[in-house]
Amino acid sequence: MLSTRRKISFLFLVVVLLGGCFFYIHNKVYFSQGASVSAKTISIENGDNALVVGKKLSDAGIISGKYYFVFYLWNSHKLHSIIAGVYEFPRGMQVPEATRIVTGGQVVPMRVKITFPEGWTIKDMAERLSVNGLDGQDFSSLANSPSDSVKAQYSFLSDLPKSATLEGFLFPDTYYFSKEASAEEIVKKMLDNFSVKVFNVIESDFKNQNRSLFELITMASIVEGEVKNDSDRKIVAGLFWNRLENGMPLQSDATLEYALGTNKFQHSIAETKIDSPYNTYQNKGLPPGPVSNSGLASILATLDPIKTDYVYFLSDPKTGQTIFSKTFQEHVANKGK
Repeated sequence: MLSTRRKISFLFLVVVLLGGCFFYIHNKVYFSQGASVSAKTISIENGDNALVVGKKLSDAGIISGKYYFVFYLWNSHKLHSIIAGVYEFPRGMQVPEATRIVTGGQVVPMRVKITFPEGWTIKDMAERLSVNGLDGQDFSSLANSPSDSVKAQYSFLSDLPKSATLEGFLFPDTYYFSKEASAEEIVKKMLDNFSVKVFNVIESDFKNQNRSLFELITMASIVEGEVKNDSDRKIVAGLFWNRLENGMPLQSDATLEYALGTNKFQHSIAETKIDSPYNTYQNKGLPPGPVSNSGLASILATLDPIKTDYVYFLSDPKTGQTIFSKTFQEHVANKGK
């Protein structure tokens, strides 16, 4: 009799566990959404199986998990129904919704994949757009003279000086653009990206600063141009803030390059004397605006710099090593080594 009760209890436990597992999986498949709150573009290649596609969707935050995607495809007899192509997902969603998109062939129009590296300027970006068949000239015009209607859509542009461009706010990343994309569509996609990947990350922290977002992004662009090693960015950011607080000119080659339109590591004495508001060898304070579009690392370094007594530094063009000095005499000695 006891044995029978144990069997019944065991079977009951198995049924409860199986029911619980079914309920859990059913909930994850049909009700859980991916974490992404922004649009994501996913490329599915010929030969990508269900698990590969599920991983791409899960990694991008489109769905809650790759195995739920595979399970749903298997249960729906659609394991081999995925259609290769480039897909755009407006946000995180439930597995069935994502499945309908990738098995229904709801591909976006022909897209151009373009990567803008960190530290590029509007001019650099416009040239790459043109090379890829998009209207770089219109992009340059809009980015250099943004309309009030575009600026009004982004709260982080509210303190932008009237004459400022969008330099510094066009987030460097890999993008997929329609071949028919207008300049405004391209600019807004990049500003949307800045909003998600930068502003949403730093908003609460930068409000505690005694500097505007425009000033922080301007300084970040200088740090981006001066330092290539992530480990040095916070020190250099602190050094430049020190120079400003001490009433010293920044003497940044990154700002001088922007003024000259060149891209070289060292400048002549004559070049450091050119008449330009971006020449921080001659002018104290920050330049009129950002001199490039920085990556997140430089922005975070500028927001939370390492405090030191350094006011000088130089970089070894061969090794990338940054050498810091507290006095001009130390700096001269380091130059001679």
